[in-house]
Amino acid sequence: MIRTLVAVLVAAFAFAAHAAVDVNKASQAELETIKGIGPSMSGKILDERKKSSFKDWTDVVTRVKGVGPGNATKFAADGLTVNGAGFKPELIASSKPVASMDRKDAAATDAKPHPMASPKK
Repeated sequence: MIRTLVAVLVAAFAFAAHAAVDVNKASQAELETIKGIGPSMSGKILDERKKSSFKDWTDVVTRVKGVGPGNATKFAADGLTVNGAGFKPELIASSKPVASMDRKDAAATDAKPHPMASPKK
């Protein structure tokens, strides 16, 4: 009888540890149950959520500094959701703006050919 009770309690705690935590509804303490989210990250999430609720994972990745596709994947695997939805990396990759070139890359594209280079025909 006691073994059964202990088994039920252990199962209940295991289930609670992997229960979904929605980014739009969770308290700071609940957010911090997700591996990788500490006080700093949960504070950033809550600050952005005060401005407006998150629409989807793209919104979270765009608005919360420090949450990129890699962290979003880890957070979702540990139970974080946005409006009940898990993370799908392919949606983020297609919606991210293309990074602009830095000065060195821009200079390389604007460079004139070397005077000794043979002309292209």
